[in-house]
Amino acid sequence: MEVFAEFLEHIGNPQHRDRTEEVLAWVSKKFPNLEPAIKWNQPMFTDHGTYIIGFSVAKHHLAVAPEEAGINHFSDKIVQAGYDHTKGLVRLPWDSPVDFSLLDKMIEFNILDKADCSTFWRK
Repeated sequence: MEVFAEFLEHIGNPQHRDRTEEVLAWVSKKFPNLEPAIKWNQPMFTDHGTYIIGFSVAKHHLAVAPEEAGINHFSDKIVQAGYDHTKGLVRLPWDSPVDFSLLDKMIEFNILDKADCSTFWRK
């Protein structure tokens, strides 16, 4: 989690900072083989040099970015969980609980789907 310390320090709202730290710590603990990193000023996790999932902080939500393939694969479940999404990110409202089960499935999907991927992003 040290890699995320400076990023977290710059989140002005204490509740947003706590929620972001909670999610990042959960991913780190649940998926210890993933490499935590800050790229493009955003926290993310990679596996064998390929992107798995990233996060960004916005005024009304924590954005989760599992790449478009992850969004497409889980679109119905994202909506069922009560989240809004675009083709590139899922919005987790600050005032709603985090569906860690869905987050777990999205990360597992990307790890398996990108097991043979040799590039950072899907092509």
